[in-house]
Amino acid sequence: MSKRRVVVTGIGAVSPVGVTVADTWESLLAGKSGIKDLTSFDATEYAVRICGEIREFDPTVAIPAAKARKLDRFVQLGLVAAFEAMRDAGFDKVDESIATRSGVIAGSGIGGLLEIEDQHRKLIAKGPDRVSPFLIPKLMLNALAGEISMQFNLKGVNFATASACASAAHAIAMAMRSIKLGEQDLVVTGGSEAAITHLGMSGFASLRAMSTRNDDPEHASRPFDKDRDGFVMGEGAGILVLEELEHARARGAKIYCEVVGAGMTADAHHITAPAENAEGAQRSMRLAMAEGGLVPTDIDYINAHGTSTPINDPNESLAIEAVFGEQARKLVVNSTKSMIGHLLGASAAVESVVVCQSIKNSVVHKTANLVERGENCNLDYVQEGPRDVNIRAALSNSLGFGGHNVTLAFRRFED
Repeated sequence: MSKRRVVVTGIGAVSPVGVTVADTWESLLAGKSGIKDLTSFDATEYAVRICGEIREFDPTVAIPAAKARKLDRFVQLGLVAAFEAMRDAGFDKVDESIATRSGVIAGSGIGGLLEIEDQHRKLIAKGPDRVSPFLIPKLMLNALAGEISMQFNLKGVNFATASACASAAHAIAMAMRSIKLGEQDLVVTGGSEAAITHLGMSGFASLRAMSTRNDDPEHASRPFDKDRDGFVMGEGAGILVLEELEHARARGAKIYCEVVGAGMTADAHHITAPAENAEGAQRSMRLAMAEGGLVPTDIDYINAHGTSTPINDPNESLAIEAVFGEQARKLVVNSTKSMIGHLLGASAAVESVVVCQSIKNSVVHKTANLVERGENCNLDYVQEGPRDVNIRAALSNSLGFGGHNVTLAFRRFED
């Protein structure tokens, strides 16, 4: 593998606890939950009536209103996060001189589900001639990658990743590899999801995957807690600007941290259930550390997949113990999903933004709603509140339906 180093020079986020990185980070450190009663449609008859909605989202802060109407909500969320990330990295648009070596890789697990539902209702009620010509451009999983490239003149690599809850993690991994291999010097990457819809909510509820704690939404997402009963759906987007180190230095960019490795594996076991002891997750963590030149004692922090489901949490915890041995008890582990819910294909993107902030500021947020650890959940999950931690290196786990496992390895930047 090339010795080209990859650094993060810009970050953007739109989440249930904030429509910017600063707002999201402040809310997480304060232990604020974004999980409330569902308001975007009447869910009276639904088994699950709680979610992590973004209630104050206004796409026109970055996108002209006429343009926004032609975009599905997942693209709107992702574009707003991309505007923040690119401004943070010091770009309005990239100069033509670097455009062909600047790309986009963005993930989504589901894509334009809201547009699919809206146009299907129109088809049934009014006939095929009334279906919008924007249906296909709005629902495409690759719509976000295309829109970001057009907005910022990014003419290099451009595609979407779709691997359920690991979608954005795969995007970030492939972006890092594209830079390491010398194909690109800059890649805008991450993911977006907006699946709080009639089909999205009813489909996951039918799987019995979501919490039914409808009378207490703020305490419904409780990763690693003995009373957890399922995940809570969230929506949002996270975008990172990854850049080759010397390219970033040449333009005087600020640097959050370094992305040093990725592990990508498959369980080859079951479409929705993880393999026993999360064997695939064990391998993904080992592979990420190996690529990054890291050993278990280098890792101080893991942002866990931590979904709040009965099966995932103990499996992931046991996988961490298997990989880290005695070092596992010295790790700081938390779950961002405890406050924002499960953003499906966008989860890894927002959680990677959180890891960047944690490394930069030497602090990790708590895992909310963890009162008593569940069986086989034996790690330090930061129950008490934000904690100061000198983070030399960190991992972020994403484990998706389909048996997709991705671990990203980040390291504090040092010359």
